[in-house]
Amino acid sequence: MEFTPEPQFPRNILAGQLRRDFVVLPNGEFRLDVPGGNLLYAAAGLVLWEPNPPPGLVARVGEDFPPDWLNEFARRGFDTRGIHTLSQKVDVRSFLTYQDQSQRIDDDPMAYFASIGEPFPKALLGYHSGGSGPDSRSRLSLTSLRQSDFIPEYMDGTAAHICPLDYLSHSLLPAILRQAGFTLITLDPSPGYMDPSFRDDVASIVTGLNAFLPSEEEARSLFHSRNTDLWEICETLASYGCEIIVIKRGERGQLLYDAASRKRWEIPAYPVQTIDPTGVGDAFCGGFLAGFRNTFDPIQAAIYGNISASMVIEGHGPFYALESLPGLAKARLEALSQSVREV
Repeated sequence: MEFTPEPQFPRNILAGQLRRDFVVLPNGEFRLDVPGGNLLYAAAGLVLWEPNPPPGLVARVGEDFPPDWLNEFARRGFDTRGIHTLSQKVDVRSFLTYQDQSQRIDDDPMAYFASIGEPFPKALLGYHSGGSGPDSRSRLSLTSLRQSDFIPEYMDGTAAHICPLDYLSHSLLPAILRQAGFTLITLDPSPGYMDPSFRDDVASIVTGLNAFLPSEEEARSLFHSRNTDLWEICETLASYGCEIIVIKRGERGQLLYDAASRKRWEIPAYPVQTIDPTGVGDAFCGGFLAGFRNTFDPIQAAIYGNISASMVIEGHGPFYALESLPGLAKARLEALSQSVREV
């Protein structure tokens, strides 16, 4: 029997991708064909702090995406009415191998399993890596989001986070949300357009955001050969018309720049044992949105995000953090608050 949550009007909307993950963890353990995607991890990072009403999820999947998974997402406290199932198959598989706790490779699975002498998983037959080339400025993909993907029930929300997507989706969605009256919009860019050839295009995406949340690798790639100082990169990004810039640095925590005060902060990562790094940056973004909504303080928001990331990285998959001991996240929040440093 399908689980059908009571319809509500979500305050928080998250837009992104759902994936079928095939992961080789840093310890060599396999996790094959499990629910994943930046959208799920961001939602988990948010729900850890603000479970009710459930956040609205916006994504596109194919008819071959496991329907039981969608039912499980609803059971876990996510509003799935905004997940659009297309009337065709869409390959959303991702194969990732971790060489260590922070470096991952979207690898050739056939070569990998041959190299370790393990049988090739049938579920990966026909898999092709998405590649790392630049995004298209003119061609939508099947999973690109359109204005029609935002159902009326979601348009009364007030806060939204846009996960990594293609350039065309990111060039469209912030304007749609602003026109609908959303007062808090954060965005995590995609490596596909964080490239010097897209610098002017990125400026137009950043304009009007409350927070822009790139990784250090993405920030450095965008300003390649032009600027290597991360604080100067933050200032340049903020000059495009964004209140807060957060650069995610993995196990080194985050840098935060406040455009209004021109102040800079360093937030160290909460110390934990790394089990599965998948989706950690996305969990940070979900926690950041919840923290900003609850406190209107970007520093506290970054601490919220930091703790969401710490809860996800300690276990397997996006739902691990939601099964943590009551009070653990709050205790970590209080502890980490003592370690934030103004630069």
